[in-house]
Amino acid sequence: MTQDQINNLLVDLASKGKTVCRLKGGDPFVFGRGGEEALHLVEAGIQWEVVPGISSTIAAPAYAGIPATQRGMATSLTIVTGSEDPQKPDSTINWDALAAMPGTLVFVMAWNNLNDIVAALSIRGVPGERPAALIQWGTTARQRVVTGPISKIAEMGAQLDMGPPVALVIGEVTGLREAMAWFDTKPLFGRRILVTRARSQASKLVKKLEDLGADVLEYPSIRIVPLRNTKPLDKALENIAKYDWMVLTSSNAVRGVADRMIDLGIDSRVFAHMKFAVNGPSTAKALSELGITADLMPSRYLASELVNSLTKEEPTPKNVLFPRSEIGRETLAKGLRHMGSTVDEVTAYSTESPGDTGELATKAYEEGVDFTTFTSSSTVKNLVDLMGGNPDLINTSKTVIIGPITSETARELGVNVDLQAEEQSTDGIVKAITKHLE
Repeated sequence: MTQDQINNLLVDLASKGKTVCRLKGGDPFVFGRGGEEALHLVEAGIQWEVVPGISSTIAAPAYAGIPATQRGMATSLTIVTGSEDPQKPDSTINWDALAAMPGTLVFVMAWNNLNDIVAALSIRGVPGERPAALIQWGTTARQRVVTGPISKIAEMGAQLDMGPPVALVIGEVTGLREAMAWFDTKPLFGRRILVTRARSQASKLVKKLEDLGADVLEYPSIRIVPLRNTKPLDKALENIAKYDWMVLTSSNAVRGVADRMIDLGIDSRVFAHMKFAVNGPSTAKALSELGITADLMPSRYLASELVNSLTKEEPTPKNVLFPRSEIGRETLAKGLRHMGSTVDEVTAYSTESPGDTGELATKAYEEGVDFTTFTSSSTVKNLVDLMGGNPDLINTSKTVIIGPITSETARELGVNVDLQAEEQSTDGIVKAITKHLE
């Protein structure tokens, strides 16, 4: 859309009584054309307000470890658009003043006119050895930074095959980057990681990876959906007194039980007589959020280990309630029945494929993915299905798998198992990646 079309759309929507949010990157009033849009609204008699943002003119240098000002080094900051051709005869930029300006100069949108900007300053007396920096994709996991003398900076950027968006920073402060670089020195900086977990659950894993500098691509290959038939789980909860143990093997199962408890008007006091077994720390944590501490968790997060641990705790666990996914494996229930237990399996949650065509995932792999994370067998199955049943593109990345059951599923489907978390949790996945890169 052109700027005029955007202006008119804002007026049109607001005139219809709608509350309109115009989102912008950075600050709307710093090279964001927010002023033009605001004046257009004023002329139309429409009330508006602005929420200031953090301008890329200071954010990009900060993420590059370059302070825009520094006591004793740079006590002024001048911000200039780099999109205006310095050779334009009617330029609104006072190049003579800029060349004589002390402190820090920041040119945004500088790449296309970079050589001309450098030349315009050089012919006005800016020495070629003055320190400078180029920052591409500032503040993102794709950020790249190069520092050097202004006379060489364009050549240095070209050698790195840089391109828009690029900010040019000129001044002594750029020399501080060597000591102050903090963002692009993170352990996962620049690593592209595809997360296949359901979007409703992916946020914690995504945040942990992003906090370590990763470029995270969220591509949920699974979606948690409401139970289609709640009657079996409801019946089990209404007759909870008959059970000695409840076995839970995922946080989704815990949440599924909790949701039905709320709808049925019951609370955790009904479980006072029974014990709980979980397969790992993530499930234990979800259970603790209900005020219930797991009585048993095996040291290795396998179905066979859970069966062995249960039978050691109680040679024949009599009546076991096993809330689970509708497509889970039978290993655990069979193992308990083999030991003489009565096991009632009930569906606590349902999953489905997001219904995507797989085009976005294909494009991501073609552009390059360093790691793909899998947190359940369903995430593996669904991603392979979305890729047309062919795991070859997935295998161009290193796979990071939450545990042995999911690893077994991956192997069955032809997906490489490159890394397996020692701890069956999102923390375990993160640790597996960072350990691999050490």
